[in-house]
Amino acid sequence: MNVQFKKGVLELCVLALTAKKDCYGYELVEAISNKIEIAEGTIYPLLRRLTVDGVFSTYLKESTEGPPRKYYKLTERGREMLADLTDEWMRFTDGVYAVIEEGRK
Repeated sequence: MNVQFKKGVLELCVLALTAKKDCYGYELVEAISNKIEIAEGTIYPLLRRLTVDGVFSTYLKESTEGPPRKYYKLTERGREMLADLTDEWMRFTDGVYAVIEEGRK
């Protein structure tokens, strides 16, 4: 898949997954990479930036499989951002589909 397509949508994917439940970084990598081919290193800088921007709060939770894991919890600001990005994405994809269909006629 085109790298630029993926870059623009990863933020939305991370927000959507954390809206359902708090997640740790590798859990997000796995969930997204099951649907979209991504490099693990693309998610962590995004998580750091969104945390600094107040989109996530974080906490550590003990793990039975190694050191404690850092979990990301969507803040109210993050939920607002998710709603805005989702609306934007839907308008964008509707427009793209309309253009593609027009080109097929």
